[in-house]
Formats: sequence, C-alpha cells, structure tokens
Amino acid sequence: MRYAYGLSTALLIGGATVSLITGQPAGAQVAQNDDARMSSIVPRAGAPASFADLTEQLQPSVVNISTRQRVEVQQSRNPFSGTPFEGLFGNRGNGNGQPQTREAQSLGSGFVISADGFVVTNNHVVSPSGRGTVEEITVTMPDGTEYEAELVGADAQSDLAVLKINRSEPFPFVKFGDSSQARPGDWVMAIGNPFGLGGTVTSGIVSAVYRNTGQGGAYDRYIQTDASINRGNSGGPLFDMQGNVIGINNAIFSPSGGSVGIGFAIPAEIAEPIVEQLKGGNAIERGYLGVQINPVTDDVADSLGIARNRGEFVQSVVPDGAADKGGIEPGDIVTKVDGKDVTPEQTLSFLVANIAPGTRVPVELYRDGSRRTVQLTVGKRPSEDELRQQQMFNADGDSDDEMAAEGTDSEIVADALGLQVLDLTPQIARQLGISADTDGMVIAAVDPNADAARKGLQRGDIILSANYRGVASLDDLENAVTQAKNAGRDAVLLRIQRRGRPAAYVAVRMR
Repeated sequence: MRYAYGLSTALLIGGATVSLITGQPAGAQVAQNDDARMSSIVPRAGAPASFADLTEQLQPSVVNISTRQRVEVQQSRNPFSGTPFEGLFGNRGNGNGQPQTREAQSLGSGFVISADGFVVTNNHVVSPSGRGTVEEITVTMPDGTEYEAELVGADAQSDLAVLKINRSEPFPFVKFGDSSQARPGDWVMAIGNPFGLGGTVTSGIVSAVYRNTGQGGAYDRYIQTDASINRGNSGGPLFDMQGNVIGINNAIFSPSGGSVGIGFAIPAEIAEPIVEQLKGGNAIERGYLGVQINPVTDDVADSLGIARNRGEFVQSVVPDGAADKGGIEPGDIVTKVDGKDVTPEQTLSFLVANIAPGTRVPVELYRDGSRRTVQLTVGKRPSEDELRQQQMFNADGDSDDEMAAEGTDSEIVADALGLQVLDLTPQIARQLGISADTDGMVIAAVDPNADAARKGLQRGDIILSANYRGVASLDDLENAVTQAKNAGRDAVLLRIQRRGRPAAYVAVRMR
C-alpha cells in the first residue's frame, strides 16, 4: 500500500493547561471508568445525548506531558580559522572538537492507569530527537499541578512508554478496555493536548479496526477513527462509550499536517500487555524469524493459484536465523504461523512478534507449486540498531527498496557529501560478499542532488578511504571532511568498493 501523502506521527507543538474539576471524593481509589460508575452515564446501546458527563468523569485522568531536551547540533565553521584573526570573535568553529548543543522541547498527551501514578504515553513523546538526551519530563494534571516524571520503561517498536509520578494522595486513573470488541461505526472519544491547547475533547466513530497502513513492522496494526486527532494528541487515550481506553492515539494521515478525519490509535489489546511489562521495568522480548518479506500481490496470487490477501512473500533469509535453520527459503510464501492465517490485517511480523522466543511452532508455506509445513524454533528479535543493519541489504547484496533504512545520523557527512552511512558490520560484509575484516563505511543513502549521485555512488557502496586515509569509523570520515574544509579544498577523494568490482577512487565535490 502506498500513499500520496505520508503517515505523520502526531507529535506536539505547544502546551497549555485547562483547569478542571475531578468530581471525585478525596482518597477514593476507584478507576474513573469503573463499570458501576459508567453505567449511570452512558447507556450501552450507543452514544449519549451529550458527551459532557463522560468527559467530566474521564478528563481528570488525562495529562499533558512535556520534555526538556539537550540536542547536539553541527557547529558553523570559523571563517577566520587558520588566520591571525581566528580567536578575535570567540569560538565560532568546530576545530576544538567540542560539540555544540541547544535546548529543545516536546509536548504530548498521556493518561494515568493507576492510583499510585503510572502514566502511559507514546515513546516518541518522551524520546530524544536526533542526537539528543532527555533531561527532564514533566506531567501536568488538568488542574495545572505539575509533577516531575520518571521514565520507567520505553519500547520504540510499539511506540509505548510508561512514566511514574508521585504524591501522597491517590491519582484519578482509567482502565484499559477490550479493543477486540470494537466494531466499525462504534462511537469513540479522544482527549488530549492538540497543538499545545491542553484538555481538548473530540468525538467520532471507529472507521476501521486492525488497519494496516503499509508502513511495515510488527505493530502496523491500528484502530482507525474519524475523531479529530492532531499533533499533540500523541499518547492520549481513545475511549469507548463505557469509558474504557480502547486505543492510544498515535498517528494521523494528512496532506496538511492537521486532522482530515483519518487518525490511528494503538489497540488496547496490543498495548496493555506491553505496558504491564514496562511497568515492571522488564525488557520486551519478541519473536523473530529473520526474513525480509513483501505482500503477496493479486498477480502473484493468480499466477500461483493461491488465495488473495493471504500470505507474505519471502525475499531473503538471514543466515543462521530461525527461518534459515527451520528450512524457509527465499521465494517461499508463508501462509500460516502456529495455525493462524497470515493476512494484511494479521501480518507475519505481527504473528511472530507475539510468540515467545524459544517456542517451537509449525509454519505453513507454499513452495514450487506445493504446500508444505516446516517446524521451527522462533528466535529473539535483535535490537533496533541490529535489525536496521540486517535489513539494509537483502541476501543478494542489493538494496531493499521496500525498507526505509536509515544511515548514521551525521550532519557533517550529510551536509558536505550528501551521504548517509552505516558501520560495516561482519553481517553486512557477509551479505555484500566481502571479507569480514574489511574496514570501511557502507553508504546507506545518496542525496540525488549531490555530486556523489552524479559520480555514480549508490547505496551499498563501501567507502574504504577518504583522502588516502582509511575509514574505519564515522569519526574517520567526519575528520576527513572537516580537514578538507579547513584546508580550503572543494572535494574529498574517496576510495569506493562495489560488489563484484575492483576498488576505485572517486573525487566527490563538497557542497
């Protein structure tokens, strides 16, 4: 599935709070959305004549979240570097090797899930942006009271995080509901902090359940709603008409950056077990096969005589991974895992991620015109950094255009050469068919407007040296660029190794 417009994470812009009255007796430790309390507010048959009573009951548990971050930025070059005037105007260059930083902020939403102050939000609300560190997280209650929050646990893959705030009195809180019972057309209500306005309530219906957006990953599986969700709603709750949290607002699809009636929330049935593990400070372990996959198109299904919207096509298999050891091969179409169909709404990544590592399961697949079943032991999913490097190249050493692989975040290299690069790990070296002891940096992406693209550099090329000095790390490449600039040079001489070809020197003009 491809979109003309991007799926934009509902990040935040500004913050303000609105004073509200909880209407809850002091000392009570009953969930704001307890069934006994909700039955008198909302009839189970459908939406109330007004959402006011429901809002008054639930809003005290919804909070604003802000962070203060320290972000590293690229230094500007001192125009007087190397001249007698170098020190007259202070240190404007980067010759001393000390990074410059600036302060940044982010704002979002969250909700309290226990009387003792556990708060759920999105990971991207409290994670650092770029080369940064989060120095402070503040949770603001609807009455304007602020609390310093501790990050208890975060999970980037599911985009969930759990915070902890403390006070002597119990906090108003809400409970998760059963999102598996949601149906298209059900009324829902979102409360959050859009555009920093604070305490904003919107309502709508469930547009779709288990919506796959085509962005890939184990958790590309959302509740879609037309309740207005905007930047800043990230991490806030999506309530059903019984006041249960059935989703965590996460992203929007929009050509303008504002709500156009297509919002996405992480289903509660996915979020709740992850949140429980994060509350206990536990690392999230997920199942992993070690394959790169594509959807089965209608043409493929017709040509092979298999059902449409069933199965996923294996493009490559990670050597020595669970799939490789279990006998899965490139070209296989996996149709079932542990008896569950692989469909667009229930992807292979999702099914495997929710199987405990070490579990032995049957996998049904289609190969060479016949169906067969293999037994394999599910592996443990690598870290995100390791996974990104594994997905950088397929088994043939070609770039996988379906994967949005990211290179090392170096503004110096990107700005000067128009390149993003990755460390040359032994696994990538093996996939590229070169010696594991080769030193270099792998090109992850090339700016089509840069001279590097005009000179024919492409993703998968290995930079062996820069200006005749070996490149074994990102620092080596950055130093070569910096020295060339300081010396007044316009280009950097790179020695490039491409699969199946001898190494060659290419002079790349800097921007």
